[in-house]
Amino acid sequence: MFGSHHQRLLRRPACFSLLMVFALTFALPAQAGHDQVEDDLIYFLPIPPDRAKQLLDGGEQVLFIDLREPEDFKRERLPGAVSIPLKELSAQHEKVPRSGRVVLYCTCGPGNIEEGYSYQLLRDMGYRNISVLQGGITEWQRLGYPVEKGPRS
Repeated sequence: MFGSHHQRLLRRPACFSLLMVFALTFALPAQAGHDQVEDDLIYFLPIPPDRAKQLLDGGEQVLFIDLREPEDFKRERLPGAVSIPLKELSAQHEKVPRSGRVVLYCTCGPGNIEEGYSYQLLRDMGYRNISVLQGGITEWQRLGYPVEKGPRS
C-alpha cells in the first residue's frame, strides 16, 4: 500500500514523531494570524485618500484625527476632523474612539514618521480601528477633495 520510502518513515524511532509534533506545533501559530498581516509586516495600516473619500460619500462615519499643530488645524482640515497634535496624543488618546473607523493624518513629509509613530502608539494601547491616510492632507487636497477652512464656530 505504501511505497518503500513511506514504510521506512513509519519505522523511524519515536523521536521522529516527536519532532513532527514539535514542528507542527510551532508552524501552525505562525499561520493562525494570517488575517492580521498589517499588524506584523508593515509600520502602519494605510488607507488611500480615494478609499476614505468613497467611505465618506457612502455615508460611513469616518473620524479623522489631525496630528498637526493647532494653528494648521484651524487654517484647514479634513471634514469633521478632530485635532490631537502628535505631541499630545499619548495624553489625549481617550479622545480617540475604540470603535468605528479612525483615520490619522498630518502634512506627510517623506517617510510618514508622524503617522507611523501615532499608529504604533495607539496599537500598543489596544486600538484596532486605526488606519493612516496615505499622503495626508497634502494628497487629499491635491486630489481636489473638500477641506474645512477657518476656525470652527
